[in-house]
Amino acid sequence: MKLVRAFIRPEKEQEVVFALEGMGFPALTKMSAMGRGKQKGLKIGDVVYEELPKTLLLIAVEDKDVDKVISTITKHARTGNIGDGKIFVSPIEKAITIRTGEVEL
Repeated sequence: MKLVRAFIRPEKEQEVVFALEGMGFPALTKMSAMGRGKQKGLKIGDVVYEELPKTLLLIAVEDKDVDKVISTITKHARTGNIGDGKIFVSPIEKAITIRTGEVEL
């Protein structure tokens, strides 16, 4: 299993979530976040925005589905402008369902 972490624009959240649900990935976690990328924020005129609002999506998926999830997020989150976000993929060693105690390796 893999954990896909996607930092996306908040205004793209609903579009991305609906697309993931439509592709058969209904389970995810959403969190509000603030941050900046390698551009170190955004400057508009004299105003500098050092941190921008983002939505963090956390999705646990089978290894075989990682590319499909990444493709779906990228397609629906991209605007072509600076600040579209970033996707990180990490291995999951173990997952335990609290209610049942079921362990997935």
